[in-house]
Amino acid sequence: MKPFTENVVNIILSIPSGRVMTYGQISKLAGSPRGARQVVRILHTMGEKYKLPWHRVINSKGEIGIKDEGLFMEQKMSLEEEGIVFQTEKKIDLSLYQYEPDKKFVE
Repeated sequence: MKPFTENVVNIILSIPSGRVMTYGQISKLAGSPRGARQVVRILHTMGEKYKLPWHRVINSKGEIGIKDEGLFMEQKMSLEEEGIVFQTEKKIDLSLYQYEPDKKFVE
């Protein structure tokens, strides 16, 4: 596994219940500030294998970015079960729920 990919997996695994991180935030912490799309790819291809809490990753607007209605509802319900309250149908307040790890994931 490449270092960036390993960092992304470890960061996503570190997100605690009831908190979220953005794709861009994860890519920056993992060592590639412009790698948000790579984070999406890693979640899609490795999410199940590594049991990643994919539902805790949202876009920089604080919104669920998934277009598929079934997956959208699965993500929203998973976040609500963890205590996250939505401001609108798909948006949460990042100032309340965004996780800011103090651990550095890249050397």
